Amino acid sequence: MWETPSVVLITGIMAAGKSTVAELLASRLPRSVHLRGDLFRRMVVNGRAEMTAQPSEEAWRQLRLRYDLAATVADRYAEVGFTVVLQDVVLGADLPAMVARIRHRPLAVVVLAPRPEVVAARERERPKKGYGDWPVADLDAGFRADTPRIGLWLDTSEQSPEETVAQILARTWTDGRIG
Repeated sequence: MWETPSVVLITGIMAAGKSTVAELLASRLPRSVHLRGDLFRRMVVNGRAEMTAQPSEEAWRQLRLRYDLAATVADRYAEVGFTVVLQDVVLGADLPAMVARIRHRPLAVVVLAPRPEVVAARERERPKKGYGDWPVADLDAGFRADTPRIGLWLDTSEQSPEETVAQILARTWTDGRIG
């Protein structure tokens, strides 16, 4: 299945390991693209509204735009023969909405769900900080309560990135395939 142009959406809360795992996965595939959804947020030079624990309506509007752009770009790369590993923070009701935005099939969803204390430790150790006023435990609790159980969910708390990629390679098309 990995030889067929496809889209793999990797999601989870901030510091769950999405960037590292997505890059490793893409590097293992023969014709692949690592598409970072956050790239579209960072392209906004002036007027960017950040997602926070209390997001503004403008922050939500920009987040939806980011998802629209990421889905469109993923579809285009897949149409011309690439397997796209799209990584972004897509939680709650936004996950099935993102699945609907991505038109290319086959599509798989992989949700990285390490324990919140593991995420908090990773956040403390990494140079970029994503949480600001948002407690990791609060975001994690909302993520687990509100995100539909679609795709392949992995507790990566005790795994290296390489072990996580091995699981993704082995299980994505049986446990994570959408449609």
